[in-house]
Amino acid sequence: MSKKQKRQGDFQKVQLKVGKKKPKADNATNVNFRSKAIHLPEQLKHADSGPTTHRQLDIKDLLSKLHHINSNIKQGALVGLRELLSAQPSMIELHASAVLSEVAALFTDKDGSVRAAAVRLLRFITQCIPAERVVPFFPLLSAHLTCAMTHISEAIQEDALRVLDVVLEHYPGLLSQRHTVLLTNFLELISQKRKAATGQDKSGKGGFALTISTNRSVTAQQWRLTVLLRLGSFLQAVVEERPLDEGVTSSIGLGMWAGEKGSVTSVDVSWEEHVFGKGRIQVFENSGAVPTPHSAYRLRPDSKAGAGMNKELCSAETVQGFAGTLVPLLLEIWVEAAGGDHVQTDSGHLLSAEAMALMFQILTILQLLRRVSPHRDQQDILDAWFRNSYLTDFKHHFMKNFPYGLLEVARHKKKADGKRQQVAAGTVAGGNVEPLALNVTLCQVMVTLSLRGQDHVEAEDADWLRPIRVFIRETLSNEGKLSSKHLAALLEVVWRMIVTQRSRGEADDLLQAVYVQYQQRNLAVSVRSLLLRFFSQLYIQEHQNHPHIARSRILARWLASLPVQLVQLGSRNPQLSAQLLETIHPAAARGNKDLLQSLQKNACSIYDPQEGCVVVLPVESQKRLVQILHFLPAFPAELLACLSQVCNTGRVSASLATMLIRTIHLRSPLCGWSSSSQDVPVKDVDYLSFFFTTLTGDTDEDCLLPSSILSPLSVFATTLEQFLHHWDIVEEVCHCLDSLGSRAQCFDVIQNAIIKNLCGLVVVPDCVCAAILRCVSRLLDVNFLPSDTLLHFLSDCCLSMLNLLLQLEESAHKRDAVWEACFAALSTVPRLLRLVLQSFCVCDLCEEELPVLAQILSLLLQHTQLRNHMMANASLLQHIIQDLTVHTHIWLLMTAYIHFSFALTDKTGIMFTLP
Repeated sequence: MSKKQKRQGDFQKVQLKVGKKKPKADNATNVNFRSKAIHLPEQLKHADSGPTTHRQLDIKDLLSKLHHINSNIKQGALVGLRELLSAQPSMIELHASAVLSEVAALFTDKDGSVRAAAVRLLRFITQCIPAERVVPFFPLLSAHLTCAMTHISEAIQEDALRVLDVVLEHYPGLLSQRHTVLLTNFLELISQKRKAATGQDKSGKGGFALTISTNRSVTAQQWRLTVLLRLGSFLQAVVEERPLDEGVTSSIGLGMWAGEKGSVTSVDVSWEEHVFGKGRIQVFENSGAVPTPHSAYRLRPDSKAGAGMNKELCSAETVQGFAGTLVPLLLEIWVEAAGGDHVQTDSGHLLSAEAMALMFQILTILQLLRRVSPHRDQQDILDAWFRNSYLTDFKHHFMKNFPYGLLEVARHKKKADGKRQQVAAGTVAGGNVEPLALNVTLCQVMVTLSLRGQDHVEAEDADWLRPIRVFIRETLSNEGKLSSKHLAALLEVVWRMIVTQRSRGEADDLLQAVYVQYQQRNLAVSVRSLLLRFFSQLYIQEHQNHPHIARSRILARWLASLPVQLVQLGSRNPQLSAQLLETIHPAAARGNKDLLQSLQKNACSIYDPQEGCVVVLPVESQKRLVQILHFLPAFPAELLACLSQVCNTGRVSASLATMLIRTIHLRSPLCGWSSSSQDVPVKDVDYLSFFFTTLTGDTDEDCLLPSSILSPLSVFATTLEQFLHHWDIVEEVCHCLDSLGSRAQCFDVIQNAIIKNLCGLVVVPDCVCAAILRCVSRLLDVNFLPSDTLLHFLSDCCLSMLNLLLQLEESAHKRDAVWEACFAALSTVPRLLRLVLQSFCVCDLCEEELPVLAQILSLLLQHTQLRNHMMANASLLQHIIQDLTVHTHIWLLMTAYIHFSFALTDKTGIMFTLP
């Protein structure tokens, strides 16, 4: 077959006939098969898939959409990010770097809705991430904020302030470290930098001039007020986050005297715990309770030299450089807002709400500028610089119409643009200021410009200090209730004026106004505490350096009223009572006559054992009250009786009771110091009466044991806590009495007191019996023979306590103390053991008491140190044992007989046998 024929055969057309079935093609697919579905859900998932939004978008998809050119898509992505992070809070810190960098880049977006959504997302993120986790990403966030604040678009600048509010609220410490750039940005928001040697600046120096933009949604004055509000908040953050020196405070309302930071607190060291050198004591110079290390805080240097911000903000020169640019702008803003020289003199003291808010922010910024530096000497330099540079301007612009009031303006309702009305309303709401707050802040700014200790300067400042003094006196004396914030500012002004104007008359006038405020009833606790702290610190810190303060009659009257207030206050407010004691203690230590006289007059009420402050206040206040006793002029008998009951009632701890006893001992001439008879704080008779009364104690008859032959006294058992408390007191009393010069005379006095007051008693507490036995054995002189009456009473006490000792089963501490007292008395007091043995009349004992007597004898015989005394009474002891064998069975006496036989066999070699 030729090639042509073969090619024609391959492409022959098939003839199709009507009614015939169409033949199948050669490549036809056979569909005669069955299929089953195969599900592979795990293979269809992405390896890095995570939580998604309701639109099935994960975080990578949302972050990628933030770069889209369409504003709606970017806004939707921001909303989706907030939805995703709200549902999965753990993802915030995991993707913090990517989210913060992408969101910060949208601060300068051209669309306002995108910027608003970015601010809302930033606010949510900052609430969830702590400051320490944001530190690595904060430089980028701060750079985008700086770009937004310096953007050419006014709308972006307005939104940048909202971003600044969010960062200031949650990360003030991190933002305050970026002040080098941000302070210059604040200046550029309200002004424009001039060029030197131009027609705008004929002086030939560069500077800043106010700018007015017509493209903003608010007026120029409202915009400047908005910027100044943020500038004040930022400076406040810088002041609060910087390190402080001693006595320098950061809070505006509390000023130089009531600050919490920077104050040196005393360290209470209990030297008794370190007597043996078991622990190491760390001492830090001027560090307070917690040592403050030197901070390595360094500020980032400015890349551009200008506005004086190329150095750290801690030095006075750096602050002066920035203030030299800012203060003229602030004065220019105020002149423009107040209307320049067109303000009427008779109505110049009335300001509108916006003008008042603007002036308040200007004064707040001026006040913060001097507090930026953490060093007191730097602040003094700044005060002197402000006085030399701007005192004339401040007097002309601020003090000319002082004090200021609010101008009521009738406003008519009119339609306005929605956005403009909303922004304006927000500005007014953020700038509502009371006239009192404005006037007080102005006083705070002005009094810092009056220098100390210069008489010619005081005469020059009299014209503008006089209206401030009148305003302060009238505000404090009108008996109106002031808030703690306003009162703190007023007290700061009073403090500065008293220290600066060294006049006793002017100081008393101002202190009288404060004292009127202090005497008001129903004051809030915060206000009362503030007034207390003012008077206290004024006396403690300034009275030595300023004689006119030390001689103030108002301050003396206030000090004299403190003990009366302490008695009236009591335990109703322990915190205020503690504040009163914090002043009474140093004033008493310094020998203030007015305070000591009042303290002496009210001493019995303060140290009342039932309702006195010494028993109702917390432990720290009780300790301070005991320490105050060291400075009390005199201790009459009534006061010593109260103090004795305080020691014995158990409402103060044993350690405080021993401290009180030691204080009374040290104040007595019997301790060893000499003085005239007229200046003796504690008389000898009262001293000994106090110690004997404290020794005998004061208890209630709860569990009375009946008297018997083996217990001549009806002893009632006290609780373990009460017994051990009294035992500690007894040890301290014995120690003090043992340190007196003549032990024989001291024992004679104690003996007579026991015979006169105790020998006739039938019912005696166990703690008193133990105390008498302990005291007699401790104070008895070798050459002194006690009287027979005392010996018989001691014999009854000893026999009663031995009988009680056999019934003490659970109180091991009490049993040891009772046995120690009995043993010391039996081994020390002569003839006492023989009297005890002679009182064992076996014939008069009942059958139940015979085993008790056997146990007492066994107890005495078991002690090796009593063997010599028992041997001296061997015949008497043998007679007692023989009587016992007649009246009871032999097995009841085996223990006593064995101990007695061995004791006598060891010493004499003689063995006694039972009959």
